[in-house]
Amino acid sequence: MTAPAPLAPPPRKRVLSGVRPTGPLHLGNLVGALRNWIRLQDLYDCHYTIVGWHALSSEYMNSKAIRPNTLEVALDWLSVGLDPEKSVLFLQSEVKEHAELHLILSMITPLPWLERVPTFKEMQEQIQDKDLNTYGFLGYPVLQAADIVIYKADFVPVGEDQTAHLELTREIVRRFNRIFGEIFPEPQTLLTEVPRLAGTDGRKMSKSFGNAIYIKDDPAVIKQKIFPMVTDTRRVRRTDPGEPADCPVFTLHRAFVPKDKQDEVTQGCRTAGIGCLDCKKVVLEYLLRELAPIQAKRKDLEAHPRRVWEILEAGNAKALRVARATMDEVRAALGF
Repeated sequence: MTAPAPLAPPPRKRVLSGVRPTGPLHLGNLVGALRNWIRLQDLYDCHYTIVGWHALSSEYMNSKAIRPNTLEVALDWLSVGLDPEKSVLFLQSEVKEHAELHLILSMITPLPWLERVPTFKEMQEQIQDKDLNTYGFLGYPVLQAADIVIYKADFVPVGEDQTAHLELTREIVRRFNRIFGEIFPEPQTLLTEVPRLAGTDGRKMSKSFGNAIYIKDDPAVIKQKIFPMVTDTRRVRRTDPGEPADCPVFTLHRAFVPKDKQDEVTQGCRTAGIGCLDCKKVVLEYLLRELAPIQAKRKDLEAHPRRVWEILEAGNAKALRVARATMDEVRAALGF
């Protein structure tokens, strides 16, 4: 009697996430997203995309920078540990089906849904040097929805501040399915804790604020950025006790320093046993230790950019197969 064939393992749930190519990534990106993406690629069928068309919505006057910025993002991705053997790493703009689905979804998305998205008005107010009063910028969330649902993603890893965008995607999916039939699953939020990492001026680390420490920064540059950083303002003198919970530099400790060493620094700060420069030296030591192998790998990849583009081209081909199959279903549902 022939033994029954072993059952195939169930297919992995799919995760989709992406990043705008606005240049090299910083420590906030590493702590807030990339570490989690690396973990997810061992658990899910992960599709990670560099979303050039999203960058175009605000950088249309500087569009020629998008391609070199794309390479910068890809270098950081591969250096920190995103693995093309485990995840599909690809370029949104090379899978034209994203644009087709975006067009179709835009036909059924009510205008008030887009006008109520908080970031639309917030970004217009915060970014005064660019004209963001465009159709493309208003429709940004519809393109984002197309990016997600064209792969029928089960989960999208986001922080709590991004849940409104994903809820809009679900609303668009429900409306599409109600009109044309059940094609798309509703993607679910894969909530991730996104630690607030302070930049060099004490505000949230951001390229827009010019306060970022980049993954690729030379150790000497990182030192120059960390040593003058704002600390607990109560520590006017070396002998004044401080409170790490109120110190921007300590956000870096939480991200890069082992817990036992954090506890030691906390005790030293609260008792004025150590000074702020001592605290910064500790975080610098552990940060540089973590970045050393990442930066070494990045330098190797920088010397062979063609290798990086080939990895992305292979990912484009994989993504294209999935996107085409989805669009075949969409066109049939529309009657085209």
